[in-house]
Amino acid sequence: MDHDKSALPDDDRVEGSMKQTGGEIKEGAGKILGDEKMKRDGQADQAEGKIQNAWGSAKDKAREVTGSDE
Repeated sequence: MDHDKSALPDDDRVEGSMKQTGGEIKEGAGKILGDEKMKRDGQADQAEGKIQNAWGSAKDKAREVTGSDE
């Protein structure tokens, strides 16, 4: 089965979104538990996820413009 990869979001977008969500959960748990390190780690995960998501979005746009599947 041959799938059009350009129709799927880039892996970095998917992983970035998952990191953001995980970071939100970790930050929330840190707040509830009063654990400042966990809270900061969650915030860092969210920032990393946003960057990774943006990178994936840029790659998706480049594929769209060039018509490339890679």
